[in-house]
Amino acid sequence: MQERLSEIDAFHELKFSREPSFFDKSRGIRWLIGLGFTAFLFLFVHFRQERVEILELNSVAPDYIVAQVDFDFLDEEATIILKQEAVQDAGRIYQIFPKEIHQQRIEFANFLLYNQEWRNSVSKSSSYDTMEATVDLLEKTLLKLRFSDPRTFQKVLDIHLTTENYSIFTPGDLDVAHLLPAKVWESLRALLEEKIHNVESVNFVINYFKPKLWQFEEDIPAQRTLRRKIQETVPDKYTHVSAGSLIISQGDRVTSRHIAMLQAMKNAVGAKRNLGHPLTILGSALLAMLFAGIGAGYLHVMHPYIFFSNRKLFLICAICVITLTFGKLTELLLLSSKNNLIDSIRYPLFVPFAAILLCSLMNTGVATFISGFLAIIMALALVFDKMEFLLLNVYTSIVVILTTRSLRRRKEIFVVCGQAWICAVALIFAFHMYAGTLWSMSLFIDLLSTAICMLLIAVLVVGLLPLLETGFRIMTDVTLMEYMDPNNDLLRRLSIEAPGTYQHSVVVGNLAEAAATAIEANGLFCRVATLYHDVGKIVTPQYFTENQQGNVNIHQLLTPQESAHVIIAHVSEGVALARKAGLPEQFIDIIKEHHGTTLTYYFYRKQLDLVGGDKSLVDEKDFRYSGPKPRSKESAIIMIADSLEAASRSLEKMSEESLNELATRLIKEKAEDGQFDHSVLTFEELAIVKATLVKTLVAYGHSRVKYPQRDVKPVSPQQLYES
Repeated sequence: MQERLSEIDAFHELKFSREPSFFDKSRGIRWLIGLGFTAFLFLFVHFRQERVEILELNSVAPDYIVAQVDFDFLDEEATIILKQEAVQDAGRIYQIFPKEIHQQRIEFANFLLYNQEWRNSVSKSSSYDTMEATVDLLEKTLLKLRFSDPRTFQKVLDIHLTTENYSIFTPGDLDVAHLLPAKVWESLRALLEEKIHNVESVNFVINYFKPKLWQFEEDIPAQRTLRRKIQETVPDKYTHVSAGSLIISQGDRVTSRHIAMLQAMKNAVGAKRNLGHPLTILGSALLAMLFAGIGAGYLHVMHPYIFFSNRKLFLICAICVITLTFGKLTELLLLSSKNNLIDSIRYPLFVPFAAILLCSLMNTGVATFISGFLAIIMALALVFDKMEFLLLNVYTSIVVILTTRSLRRRKEIFVVCGQAWICAVALIFAFHMYAGTLWSMSLFIDLLSTAICMLLIAVLVVGLLPLLETGFRIMTDVTLMEYMDPNNDLLRRLSIEAPGTYQHSVVVGNLAEAAATAIEANGLFCRVATLYHDVGKIVTPQYFTENQQGNVNIHQLLTPQESAHVIIAHVSEGVALARKAGLPEQFIDIIKEHHGTTLTYYFYRKQLDLVGGDKSLVDEKDFRYSGPKPRSKESAIIMIADSLEAASRSLEKMSEESLNELATRLIKEKAEDGQFDHSVLTFEELAIVKATLVKTLVAYGHSRVKYPQRDVKPVSPQQLYES
């Protein structure tokens, strides 16, 4: 089993370049990634929302709702009753009709002006101006006077309102004028004497107005103010509800009292968790560490090449964080909606988002584990129906993983999501059949909400996938398909400047793809990478046989050592061109490795012949490629296919026997030279590769039936003209 897993890992490892950076190797950064992800899990699990069904006012309750915990709620109805009872003792407040006061004031002014006998009643110190000042003050005071019964007067005192202008007096019939009580006039006399300092003037004015009759009216604003102030002093009434008590019955009309009870219960449920308590924090932290530990343990045991690569580890953590954040934001949005959407959208899909990304960027094993990992965490921390939510997310994720393996175009993501939704439809029907709610409105809402979720996931994946591929330098099948475009600048140059090499690369690519597919290696990678494996020949295309025209061979003008140097240089020149064009590092690895450290035997042998066969006079290193040797199955397959295709052109007759003999000899020579030491190719796989290459080459070189030449009658110029 472990051997099989290593093969799968090797297959998917081609997506990442082998060039490790400091970020990729640092143990400290690995610890930071782990601690950061654990901290995020802690926040996600700790600050989870509590779902309490909040009904809409005046709607009909669909189910019975029972109190989950003990709580007190603001009983507005009881509070209103208490406030109404508090103002029952507050009576009426009266004032003198303002026009009546103004009229009496005018009459007194006329009296002073036209009846001078008043001067005989007072001393000379009581002048006209003094009388005017006294009556002005009296007028202002009378306008401020308020009258009420003793009980109302006590209410004013109880709520700490000023009673400076209040007097205890209750007029009877408001349609009849009344005399003011003597005690009122005495208090007015004392007030005037305090401010006027002329007793005779004050006594004269008081005695003039005292026998007057006054019309009264109710002071409505003062009464409202008094009642409002009294009601403000009444504390809000909180009613206690015990756990298990019925809040609302099925079919009841929802009132504001029901809504207040449900909201209070929601707050009580949240407060009961007591997020700030050390034990609650410790419990959430322990959960986060357990989840993070399970994830780290799985990767360490099953995919160590991911665990010890910070880049891959950070990619997985980033996708998990994005998915969990996506779920949390959706939850908060649904909970805060006034239309109670949380009860309608019961099974939102989040996990397939991570499944598609991980299946495209990593491998199916990691995608499967992380899908289950995220589904469990979300079911634990989010407020959705746990069992159905968990099942639907896991089910659609598995469907996505099974259909994403062959993803080669970005538009296929929508097809994958569509297939996952179709499968989800079947599961949703099963839920409703089991619950006995088939053909209900909730069924339609569930189908619509899951369809919207899958569409949103497809859009997000299409948008994020190129960013993640670029940011983490990942080569997916979609990327490979884009590099296979013949309009690529480098491929176009190769086809124009070195057409023979281009044709050779196309044929070798097809051969390598067939051989890789036969042993379940990455055939698409072999095909695309082979298109670029000889791009270095663009620099000096005329030095390579496939690009030479006629019988001219430029190597006849060079020494064997110079020829070998030119031939070997196409590898380093190819690396330079590839880096300049921004090709993936995996392609550059193929450019370096497709010849390994093999010997340019033709020129080496030619040099030996020049020195009489004395090997001591020839440095073999001058005729060997710099390597490295193939480090993957795909690289070794490309090496074999490249050599076999080139050597097959020298055969006089291409048959299965001759090709099989040639392939056996080439593979044996390279194996004895140690070229396959690092490629993890088994003998069984080498045999399959050889048989597939021979079979494919035979198919390429098949003969055709010769077509007989047609008898063509001679045509005169006149006939050509007429036609």
